[in-house]
Amino acid sequence: MDKFVVRGGNPLLGTIKVSGAKNSALPCMAAAILTADEVVLENIPQVRDIETERKLLEAMGAQVELGYGRAQHRTTIQCAVLSDPQAKYEIVKTMRASSLVLGPLVARTGMARVALPGGCTIGDRPIDLHLKGLEAMGARITQEYGYVEARTERLKGAHIVFDKITVTGTEDLLMAATLAEGETVMENCAQEPEVTDLAAMLIGMGAKIEGAGTSTIRVQGVDKLHGVRHRINPDRIEAGTFLIAGAISGGDLNVDCCNPAHLAAVISKLEECGVRMDVGKDNIRVRSEGRGSLKAADISTVEYPGFPTDMQAQYMALATQAEGTSSVTENIFENRFMHVSELVRMGADIKVHGRTATITGRTPLQAAAVMCSDLRASASLVLAALVADGETILDRVYHIDRGYEHIEEKLRGVGAQIRRMGEVFGKR
Repeated sequence: MDKFVVRGGNPLLGTIKVSGAKNSALPCMAAAILTADEVVLENIPQVRDIETERKLLEAMGAQVELGYGRAQHRTTIQCAVLSDPQAKYEIVKTMRASSLVLGPLVARTGMARVALPGGCTIGDRPIDLHLKGLEAMGARITQEYGYVEARTERLKGAHIVFDKITVTGTEDLLMAATLAEGETVMENCAQEPEVTDLAAMLIGMGAKIEGAGTSTIRVQGVDKLHGVRHRINPDRIEAGTFLIAGAISGGDLNVDCCNPAHLAAVISKLEECGVRMDVGKDNIRVRSEGRGSLKAADISTVEYPGFPTDMQAQYMALATQAEGTSSVTENIFENRFMHVSELVRMGADIKVHGRTATITGRTPLQAAAVMCSDLRASASLVLAALVADGETILDRVYHIDRGYEHIEEKLRGVGAQIRRMGEVFGKR
């Protein structure tokens, strides 16, 4: 099992490039199910979840080609024949995005059988909102033996009001509605950039969609969609992670190939913490003097455009180095403080009461052997290790490989002393 070894103390200097967004790429790959034509996706990140999605689509009968060489971030998908329209547990057990194939499968083939999703253990992620929406569109839903099955002759347009904001639910039903008969109106929709990215792809395929990026989306169903070439958005969470890496290390880091408009809440909070930010069209320069210059600030995670839950753990690492006391309130997932015990092992002063963690900052961190419990928790431990005294060993880094493309190589390129176990510093 892979490990990271990180020796702290180096400021990050130079330029680091952001990859395509995993959370955009996965629904866009699922959207290829909606057409028999070829779909070409560019700026695909090389992460573990993308490989899992490839295996899933191929198991259904699709042809999927992941690019190599100069085209290494391009994926070509053709779902001319879907001989086995199901998502088997053996393939999707490590990936919660498996539910994203439910809507497009039933819309295209009239039948879908999908294993209940896996992924990070950060809280309950029921797909009941997906199922209620599909039922409103005329699908017959059954559940047994850990699988959900949906059947219909053809989905019908419906008026759907989400009981709570759900990103994957919005995406799943958006895809289903494109081939439904009549108009579908969805209210209380997620407004994340990943939703608007998917909608842009679907419109390129011939879908009739209005309102993506707002709380109300209208879809006029069509009989058929065609192929498309689409470029995936840059990963706003990877970009935010690198901004904090530059700030916590006392560096001067240019985070390139990002979309600053998607990071407004993160940028605002880092500026409140005393981090200097120069925002360009597609890059952000972050400058900091590290622990002595950072100031405490509170955050509360909310749906986009608020502070993202996927940046909460990374911000907590920064808060350990800020002067004063910060509070972090997690409103999206009920079990997303699993990184706290590992940060405390490194010397952090953190107390948790329900959904709120209180961090007393400007605390020196020491190297320790720590365990990665989920994707974003892994990132927070890497950030803490960048400033810890000594050599930190991070176990179970397969979690971070699910969503960060070669993070150790990117960080090493801007001065971090980080390697996978078995490598030698300075060599790849």
